[in-house]
Amino acid sequence: MTTDGINLRHLAFEVLLAVEKEEEYSHIALSGVLGKHQYLAKSERAFLTRLCEGTLERQLELDEIIGRFSSVKINKLKPAIRCILRMGVYQIKYMDTVPDSAACNEAVKLAAKKGFGNLKGFVNGVLRSVCRNPDVLGRPGEDGDSLEAWAVRCSVPVWILRQWSADYGSQKAKSVAGAFLREARTAIRTNRMRASAGELKQELEQDGMTAEPVCLPEFPDFDYAMYLSGYDYLSAVPAFLEGKFTVQDVSSMLAAHIAAPKPGDYVIDVCAAPGSKSLHAAELMQGKGLVEARDLTGYKVRLIEENISRCGLDNVRAVQKDARIADGADAKKADVVFADLPCSGLGVLRKKPEIRYRMTPEKERALSLLQREILTAACLCVKPGGVLLYSTCTINRMENEENTKWFLQQNPSFQCVFERQFFPDEGDMDGFYIAKLIRT
Repeated sequence: MTTDGINLRHLAFEVLLAVEKEEEYSHIALSGVLGKHQYLAKSERAFLTRLCEGTLERQLELDEIIGRFSSVKINKLKPAIRCILRMGVYQIKYMDTVPDSAACNEAVKLAAKKGFGNLKGFVNGVLRSVCRNPDVLGRPGEDGDSLEAWAVRCSVPVWILRQWSADYGSQKAKSVAGAFLREARTAIRTNRMRASAGELKQELEQDGMTAEPVCLPEFPDFDYAMYLSGYDYLSAVPAFLEGKFTVQDVSSMLAAHIAAPKPGDYVIDVCAAPGSKSLHAAELMQGKGLVEARDLTGYKVRLIEENISRCGLDNVRAVQKDARIADGADAKKADVVFADLPCSGLGVLRKKPEIRYRMTPEKERALSLLQREILTAACLCVKPGGVLLYSTCTINRMENEENTKWFLQQNPSFQCVFERQFFPDEGDMDGFYIAKLIRT
């Protein structure tokens, strides 16, 4: 597919190669390409997005299919050729509007254009073999119910499925893995300092979009979130540019909602970027009091500052600080401390599918220890009666429930008043963990 001299498959290849070779995050790489080519039609942006995201989220399954016809093992192929073959197989299997011949021919052209003319025959041979054997396109292992079969079917590494199975049972593990193949919905949070939920909904619908209120019966006062659809890209939505809403997953919104900061509070967010929870807290505080949004690097602080400016909130300030280092000046002064900590990220695989291929048990253990280090420093800022809100965007007892248990053993002056693991198969939200801890 080509538009004004720009081949969409070439753009998709650049995104996928950046993810594969440079370990770029897919949403950042894709956003960069879409931002650079904003003139693309909505259908073209949709094609590019689906090809990139679909190829990544189905990677293990695609590799299984390629492996049946490639004379070279998938991990021995050049990264560029791996990307080209995965894109080709994804189009053949999952994109009905793309003729098989086009998927094959464009892959061969792409290989030549990227300097792999000597491998055109190899690329063509593998993809033509896939086309000639449609029975292979049935999901590998689809008749099996083992974790190994589900790992390929859902493109979730089997070690992760085994971990979830040990933590939550095999059926839950399979259900969670399957949920990550559902399309992620765009959730938005109303900035009630600038518009009511009803006013925002009306404005978005007048601009041709659909805004569906989020309904969570267990949180009856959570009435300011919506699922947004029918838009092209956010930078073209006036209400977004005017700071009337922030894009944030529903499970992430619940962190500040459950922490419930009050007007006049002093709030610290120790790992704040890009600032969604800090902004949410500031809105709940009705612009009164102070939220100090901290993060480790200047780049992340600038991201927070951009969002503060867009939303027009005066009671938030961005500060560069290392969350592992206790701040003696804030000892027992904060009403609420948010500790949304670095984690394995296995709850957000719908939005960052590549995480599953990069994470290892060793990295998980290291992250769990880092979380303990930050919690130990963060809790010192909480005043008596104050709240420490611990959260992660993962599904892993070691990083979640076990760390909360460890923290309470180390800090008997705190008690847990709310603890929950949210799962992606239980609604249109990410996998997310929240524990509300109060200093007694």
